[in-house]
Formats: sequence, structure tokens, C-alpha cells
Amino acid sequence: MRFQANRDVFSEAVSFAVKLLPQRTTLPILSGVLIEATATGLILSSFDYEVSAQTEIAADVEETGKVLVSGRLLAEIASRMPNAPVRFSTNESRITVSCGSASFTLLSMPVEEYPSIPQVSAQSGLVPAEEFAAAVAQVAVAASRDDVTPVITGVQLQITENSLSLVATDRYRVAVREIDWDPGTNTATDTITALVPARTLQEVGKTFGHSGTISVAITNTDDRELIAFTADKKTVTSLLIKGNYPPVRRLFPENVDNYAVMNTAELIEATRRVQLVLEREAALRFTFTADGLTLEAVGSEQAQASETIDAILSGTETVVSLKPQFLLDGLGAVHSEFVRISFTKTENPNKPGPVLITSQTSRDQPGADSYKYLLQPNLLLR
Repeated sequence: MRFQANRDVFSEAVSFAVKLLPQRTTLPILSGVLIEATATGLILSSFDYEVSAQTEIAADVEETGKVLVSGRLLAEIASRMPNAPVRFSTNESRITVSCGSASFTLLSMPVEEYPSIPQVSAQSGLVPAEEFAAAVAQVAVAASRDDVTPVITGVQLQITENSLSLVATDRYRVAVREIDWDPGTNTATDTITALVPARTLQEVGKTFGHSGTISVAITNTDDRELIAFTADKKTVTSLLIKGNYPPVRRLFPENVDNYAVMNTAELIEATRRVQLVLEREAALRFTFTADGLTLEAVGSEQAQASETIDAILSGTETVVSLKPQFLLDGLGAVHSEFVRISFTKTENPNKPGPVLITSQTSRDQPGADSYKYLLQPNLLLR
């Protein structure tokens, strides 16, 4: 096997292939990248039985073949090569990678022991790449990072005839966003749901965010439910998480009359300042009145902080305690100059309900996007 490729193109392809590989694996062979040189170019693939990545690039192939090599090491080497074409050749179990005056010799891994890369043929539909990437970034922040309950470490995708909604929760907050869905030639009208690991979906969003459109396919093969994302000759597949996702969509209220509107950046900066005196996991107190919003924090060693910012209140004066980082996550996902915080009610008048965070185009005009972030007050977490 022998080929020559553009350094930047080759480096980017290897980087893409290794991005989703686990940092540690009990099977060293799964840390490899499979490189296949064909008459038309190169195919680079990686697979760890849960997630796969595959990409095709152009190359001058002198001798076709297939080789498996340590992925992260090759990615490090490729990213530090001088600015010259990369030459790649194999001789039995040895691989030579050279570029300009730099040369590396690596050992290959047994190709015959590497698992087959999943192939997904049926396309379910198309989504606009930029909108999808933005929606993933807004929603995935609310997914749980606790592997004890795998079902909530994922983002649930729900596909209807012409819309795709994404929802994530970690029990303390819920984030939802809806975007356009193009079913293409798929005439099925049934609602499709898929529970995708949040980490994988975030990488897909970052990688394919500027690709125009992303083709999405969901398939069942050999009792394995897979989802595939394809754009720009790159494909990522992922096993879906099995289990029943909690029915969190019903937690969102239809209408809320009691709410406050404020400048998003001002609220973010004030929250970051006032939380400086707090101990870990402590909550901030937010008092919404006709005069504005007052943030208060009491920390250890009697350290205290408070700040007041402008806010327009509709309805009754309200006091809620919120974890600052959870609030900041929601505010960071609101892509508008102003933000609306709505106050829901519970059966107990002494316990405030969850607060609903949505975008606000101006002080008196709700945002046009469909992003919603529901956050439990700290009192309900005890």
C-alpha cells in the first residue's frame, strides 16, 4: 500500500476519525484507524462497537490496500507534519509516514481482527446543518452526565412529518428545541423517536455545523438500532440508547402570565459576579419586583454579595432560589438580546414552581425561536 496526500486534508480526516474514539479502551485494537487506499482515494474509519466515523478524501494512490494504525498517535503526527505532501507506505507490519524531511515508522495492527464498520443505507430525512448544530448546543447542555441512569444521558430526537424536536433532561432542568425537518422521498408519516448519546450528538453538531444540510438515517439491523449522520463525505453512526425516556415534555406550561424580562448579558454578568461568594452547590436568591431584579448570595465566613439590575415584571412579585450554573447554562443557550423568565405555580403556594426561560426579541416582543429551558427552583431539589 502506497499513497500521497495533501497534509492538511489528511490531518483533518484522521482528526475526524479519532474524535469520537474513547480515551481508554479495554480492547487496544478499537483505538485504531482503518485506512483503505482505493483507486479513487482514501477511506478512513474508526469504530468502537458503539460509535463509528468514516470519511473519504482524495489522494494519489500508487498501490491499493488496507491498514490499521493507532489513531491518536497518527493524528498527533499528522497535525505536526511540515507543510508538504504526506507520503504513506507499508512494508509487512511496518508503516512509514513521511512529510518533507520528517519521517516516522509505526507498527500496524491486525486488520482481520477489526470489527466491520456499520453501513446505513435508508435515508430518513434532511436537516439544515447550522440550525441543527445550534439546536444541539442549546439542548445537550441539559443532558445528565451521570451514567447511573443511561437513559437521561441522551438527547431524544422526535421526528414528525416536517419537524424535528430535541429534548434533554438531568431531572433538574429540561431543554427543548424544534427545527425544520425535510423527509425527502420518505413518505412515512409515523412519529419516529431516537435516543442519541449527548456527547456523540454534540460532536456531530460541531463537525457538521457548516455543511449546508445533514442527512439523517435511522435503521434497525440485527437487533441494533442505529442512527447515522452524513455530510461532506463524512458519516457518523451511533447505537441508540435503549429505555423509556421520561415524559418531560408535559412539564412545560401552555401559558404563564407571571414573568420578567431583562437584558440577557446583564443577567449573565450579574449572576457570575454575585455567585463568587457561594460555596459549591449553593443557590442564589432572585427577587423580582416592580423596581427590578435583586440577586443575593450568602457564602462561607459570612461573605455576602448582592446586585440589582433592570427588569420588567408582569404579574406578582416573586422570589426564587436557583443554582447559578444551571441558570447560566440556560441563559447561554438563549440567542437573543433579552430573556424572559416565567414563573409557574405549584399546588403549594409557599413553593414556587419551575421557572421557564425563553428568548425575547425586545423588551415587549417574545422571541421567534422555539427554544425552551425549564429549571427547578433549588427548594424543590431537597
